[in-house]
Amino acid sequence: MKKFKLHKQLYFQVVVSIFIGILLGHFYPQLAIKMKPLGDGFIKLIRMMIAPIIFTTVVTGIASMKDIKEEGRIGIKALIYFEVVTTFALLIGLVVANVYHPGAGLNIDIHSLNSKSIANYTTQTATFDTVDFLLNIIPDTLVNAFAKGDILPVLLISILFGFGILHGGEKLKYFAALFDQLSTVLFSIVGFIMKIAPIGAFGAMAYTVGAYGIHTLVALSRLLADVYITSLLFIFIVLGSIARISKFSLWSFLKYIKEELLIVLGTSSSEAVLPRMISKLEKLGCGKTVVGLVLPAGYTFNLDGTSIYLTIATLFIAQALNIDLSLGQQLTIIAVLLLTSKGAAAVTGGGFIVLAATLSSMHTIPVEGLVLLLGVDRFMAEARSLTNLIGNGVATIVIAKWEGDFDSNAAKKALEG
Repeated sequence: MKKFKLHKQLYFQVVVSIFIGILLGHFYPQLAIKMKPLGDGFIKLIRMMIAPIIFTTVVTGIASMKDIKEEGRIGIKALIYFEVVTTFALLIGLVVANVYHPGAGLNIDIHSLNSKSIANYTTQTATFDTVDFLLNIIPDTLVNAFAKGDILPVLLISILFGFGILHGGEKLKYFAALFDQLSTVLFSIVGFIMKIAPIGAFGAMAYTVGAYGIHTLVALSRLLADVYITSLLFIFIVLGSIARISKFSLWSFLKYIKEELLIVLGTSSSEAVLPRMISKLEKLGCGKTVVGLVLPAGYTFNLDGTSIYLTIATLFIAQALNIDLSLGQQLTIIAVLLLTSKGAAAVTGGGFIVLAATLSSMHTIPVEGLVLLLGVDRFMAEARSLTNLIGNGVATIVIAKWEGDFDSNAAKKALEG
């Protein structure tokens, strides 16, 4: 009988690395800050693989379709699902922030805030709007999309390329087989890269604790607690209910992706596990076409964790500045965030930029209030990224089941290890 060696398991190595990173960051912050390149380097290695993996997965999936209407049907179902679930995420954040009042009692004077520290984010709001977001989906050139590594332009090219092969019929079928083989090679490379995931998680966590300090957690503990509690409520109540309705176990799914969850916890980036999630969801029995379309699109359109953060952060700033928002004003903020949150993943510091754009458009809460979030934002990134990852995984399984493109036998084998 094969012995189970815990120290050789990736999730165990990542847990140990995160713990060591926290200790180093707390006791030797100056040294810990120098570990930042380890985390950045790991994420860059993964990001360089995302565009080609999305391309080969989507092209192969579309080229294998028999009905060309299938993709449109999947896309429409995915967008409807994304909007409904995102609305739930925004509303649950609104309810929790109104019940627990994370910013109450701070009594911050707006004139005491130094707006220079958020200048980098607020200057980007001038070009941050829905029209630009939609136009940026179309790349300047085919090569440019892959060079930048933005998910949606690559997804657009992949869909068009897949349709081109499908339209060509039998004479272009060998392209589909070629991309399928290339996809296998790319996933093998990802497997090599994942071996250094513990190093990346260590570097990222050490830098975060070293740069921002554990003391910031105490200062804004109520805000942090609200974000994490709300994220847990959303995962186990909203996503748990969706899983039960769709007849699969959320808990079994979470155990299945435990390694990916720990890597996201260490790196604060859900992109760090996108290639692995594509592979794991296919092994779980989700159809290649569904995985290739829903999961990458979800990284832009289905940001449940980011939606929760945006709502709570907005109300936190209002409460800290003693600004009383009516129910109508709060619902208006929800409506605006439904639109602005879609671009949060497309830009660096997306959460801050979306918040700045939303506050600027509302003229109710001063944008300078974002300064209150700077010290603790990095610690909330874990909750956002984990919730986003779980939400997109659940979305892919649900839509695969709706499409009848889910292999229950494969799921049983994958979940049993």
